[in-house]
Amino acid sequence: MFYREAGQFKTSYQADNQIFPIRQDRIGIAVVLIAAFVAVPGLATDYAFSAIFIPFLIFSLAALGLNILTGYAGQLSLGSAAFMAVGAFASYNFVLRIPGIPVLLAFVLGGLSAAMVGIAFGLPSLRIRGFYLAAATLATQFFVVWCLTKIQWFTNYSSSGVITAQEMVILGMAINTPVKKYLLTLTVVCVMAMLAKNMVRSNVGRSWMAVRDMDVAAEVIGFRLMRTKLLAFAVSSFYCGIAGALYAYAYLGTVEPEAYNLDLSFRILFMIIIGGVGSILGSFLGSAFIILLPIVLNLIAHGLSLPTNVASNLELMVFGALIIFFLIVEPHGLARLWQITKEKLRLWPFPH
Repeated sequence: MFYREAGQFKTSYQADNQIFPIRQDRIGIAVVLIAAFVAVPGLATDYAFSAIFIPFLIFSLAALGLNILTGYAGQLSLGSAAFMAVGAFASYNFVLRIPGIPVLLAFVLGGLSAAMVGIAFGLPSLRIRGFYLAAATLATQFFVVWCLTKIQWFTNYSSSGVITAQEMVILGMAINTPVKKYLLTLTVVCVMAMLAKNMVRSNVGRSWMAVRDMDVAAEVIGFRLMRTKLLAFAVSSFYCGIAGALYAYAYLGTVEPEAYNLDLSFRILFMIIIGGVGSILGSFLGSAFIILLPIVLNLIAHGLSLPTNVASNLELMVFGALIIFFLIVEPHGLARLWQITKEKLRLWPFPH
């Protein structure tokens, strides 16, 4: 038993509309944020920042963007990596071609560029849905990577197509160490996750869920399908664009268009399937699972002294088996399992 919310009464409209209406939830979030901002930078190593924490946060943001589109608005997409690529290369060109532009403003402009591309490729959602829409968004993946590879202006005429992210300087401070990059990424992810949490419970989020559940009924009761669907594509692509910019600047440093390939899009899709479709928390749980699983499996393989070829195949086999397991046992993923656990603990030890 963690806590029970009995006895906490809402005495005002503002109290009833808080993002975290239960006091224990607010305390828990504060503890997690203090641990992330204070304890982790003091205890973790540079390897942990570069190999675990920074990619975990970036992929959580990308999964959050895809969850907005697929989980809340019900629109399938296989082009998440393409939107990340647009955000990364647009941010690179904004910093390169506009001297003195703040790097955070370049990230925002990169996200807006990804949002415009998302709106353009979201237009087919007005006529098709389901797997046909997924196939249409798959075209985004191939088209964007092809453009970035063939049109050398995007890569500043680099012969190899590889770009090196410029140094990040914010308020005169160079963001050039793993700890500083982690804190920058963590700040961006926390702000955008809070915005997403607030957005999905607003009129915008309710319109997305109405379209997801039955678009014809949503249109009958007054929701404008075109505006609602394209807004979902724009917001989702914006989140993925920011994640792509952080992927290039805070994680890889040197990046090529092929880094944002179809495999990356599927990894992000698996994150929301395992973490929980239609859940903000699920985006973080799925990202943590996908990032930590290979590390844990490698440790097990080394502990058992397995051959290298067996260890590499073991990761793929376990990965596929877990996806099948979650699809069969709990389609709503880890977030739903966490919710069920909390409901059972609330009644413990007297379930009847």
